[in-house]
Amino acid sequence: MTALPRGETPGSPAADDDGVVATPSAAVPAPSAGDGNGDDSGNGEEPGGGEGSGDGSGDPAETAPAALSEAEAELAAQRELRERIEKRKAEKEGPIAAGGKLSGRAADLLAAVRAVESGEQPATSFFDSPSPAAPRRTAPTPAPARPRAPEPARTPQGAPPEAVAATAAVLAEGGAPAALAGPAAETLGAQAADVLRADPWQLLTVPGVRPEQADGFARALLGAECGPDDERRTAALVGWLLERAALRGHTALDASEVRAALAERSVTDPDAAVQHAVAEGVVLVFQDGQEDQGDQDGQESGLSAEPGDDTGPDAGREPVQVLLGLDRYALAEESLADGLARLVNACEKDADWTQAASAAGSPSAAELIRAVAAHGLVAHTGGEAARAEPAALITAARGLGLRALGAVHSADGRRRLAEATGDPETAVTLAGLLSGEQGPGRDEEGAIAVDLLVVLDAPQLDVETAAILVESLADGTRLVLSGDPGVLGSAGAGRVFADVLAARACPQIVSRTPDPGPIGELVSGIGIGELNQVDAPGKEVVIVPVRDAGEAVHRTVQLVADSVPRAIGVPSSDTQVITVGHGGSAGTRALNAALKQRLNPGPGRFAGFDPGDRVVHVPAPGRAVPAVVVSADAEGLRLDCAGTEVVVAQERVASCVRHGWALSAHQAAGMRWPAVVVVLPGDAAQGLSRSWVYTAFSRGERHLSVVHGVDQALQHAVAQSPAQDRTTRLRTLLETAAR
Repeated sequence: MTALPRGETPGSPAADDDGVVATPSAAVPAPSAGDGNGDDSGNGEEPGGGEGSGDGSGDPAETAPAALSEAEAELAAQRELRERIEKRKAEKEGPIAAGGKLSGRAADLLAAVRAVESGEQPATSFFDSPSPAAPRRTAPTPAPARPRAPEPARTPQGAPPEAVAATAAVLAEGGAPAALAGPAAETLGAQAADVLRADPWQLLTVPGVRPEQADGFARALLGAECGPDDERRTAALVGWLLERAALRGHTALDASEVRAALAERSVTDPDAAVQHAVAEGVVLVFQDGQEDQGDQDGQESGLSAEPGDDTGPDAGREPVQVLLGLDRYALAEESLADGLARLVNACEKDADWTQAASAAGSPSAAELIRAVAAHGLVAHTGGEAARAEPAALITAARGLGLRALGAVHSADGRRRLAEATGDPETAVTLAGLLSGEQGPGRDEEGAIAVDLLVVLDAPQLDVETAAILVESLADGTRLVLSGDPGVLGSAGAGRVFADVLAARACPQIVSRTPDPGPIGELVSGIGIGELNQVDAPGKEVVIVPVRDAGEAVHRTVQLVADSVPRAIGVPSSDTQVITVGHGGSAGTRALNAALKQRLNPGPGRFAGFDPGDRVVHVPAPGRAVPAVVVSADAEGLRLDCAGTEVVVAQERVASCVRHGWALSAHQAAGMRWPAVVVVLPGDAAQGLSRSWVYTAFSRGERHLSVVHGVDQALQHAVAQSPAQDRTTRLRTLLETAAR
């Protein structure tokens, strides 16, 4: 690892002649303390980098229908599959009168809560009753797949103008900005004005609105009727808290956390507020603990008891965790658990793949092939070099005449997998597979026409996407989830891969193939909590100490524009900058502005963009696609996304396109570049964690520069044991299904 004095870069004469190798105690030297204070902490990640696309409305074309864009096709496919999931769940039992907007498992849960509260049933009947088995779909006989018929392209449009105008009038009465009229009408529907007048706190459902803003709007509309304990307010606050938690990856929250958050917002009886929200169907309640715990009194005490209360008949027992969750994530987790159990039980378990395993190129690949031959669900863990093992599995399965396919998170991952298998037909992106734009299409049953599906970059799977994917697989299909458990989790809610590993719901194959080179050695150490010295004779790893955020930006631009191309031989176009957050004086916004000025200066003729700008396109929430601006015209901004032309409509450019010379680590997950510059300004220390450092440092293939200004915070972040940072129910559901 090369540590450079301040003022020198990898390409400077001093660095070329006298590279200094850090001592073991200074693997990452601690620079002199600088002020490093920016105008924003920069800690807040924005997974995916922007808002997703809205719903579109179809319009018949006079000419041949245009092909669906990737984003629109993906959203259409997800809507269709969600409808199938909900219909399937609803068949278990029809809707109930209370909470009639719910169905299936979500309706069952709400009905059980009502029954417990009314005394009709004991609490144990709610929490201990076994879940009905999901209906099985028979695997079709392998046959030529029926390609998915493309639908006419649909142009996204907002709410009807009259609905927007009526909503704007109500917002004006309450002193809210007129700019919220469109989003409010889209979120609440054509009757948004009436909804807001009857319940002003429904404004909280509009993205970006905070409780204090909704409170001010409600006070202006309701006057003396408005109060902090208004049931409409408390119910909206509970839903808002759960929605905010989902943005941080949680599918559920502990009831005590919700009560504490309500108390901070002037709710005098948080427990009553939570119970009211449950009764109204705003959230669902779940209880994890001893199976024999609870009757009606126990259920109520579970919602209201404070931690540490050891009085009463249940004193001495292990405390019961009461979770609150939104129905959409409850439905997704239930469906995913059922679907994984179905795949586990429906697979042919006596397949003989011995010859294919013996021909594998490594012991780990052979072990993976043998495990997949005998099981319907297998988890595989390993670093970048270990991706060769799923590639060998796909090749071996295709050699046996099976329809085997690999699905990855990004176009870059697709390219790397295709190179590993030697066949471009074996690799698709997950979004392309679900939308039908890539892959073999669907069979007569509507299932993806594969016998073996290997999902690489599995930590990037959120629970809703995973549920849709598993629902799309027929009985008898083998599923392999493969990924590096050390990287950051998905941009969406859930921790699917981590929960599958923790529940031990299937065989787990741990790769014994290490990542090569100095970068691989450094990243492997980070994975076990050690920030080690590594020998980097070719300047594969370079540390650039800085005093403050301003110097960090300056040195980053110098590295990308001059030093790395000259000393390492990697052009600026193949060098990616990664930093902790979007805000702050050395966040992605500040870095992208400085890099554009140096690398592609221009007036920003189209919404701040010029031809040649590196950008990131966000076609759907949680997906960041690197691209280059080609041109702009009346249709919108034209982008080159890895050889595919994408046109972003003018009205969507501001929300779906950002400059992309610098990305956050969440956006960079699942992709790699020849050279990476990781920027750690002083104000980023609070945003560091072992998984963040592991993800950022492992994105570089040939070279890694670390612009280091966080003193000892980097070493402390790596040494700290990773905690379960997301609350989910999938692990419990999988463990229950395995009993």
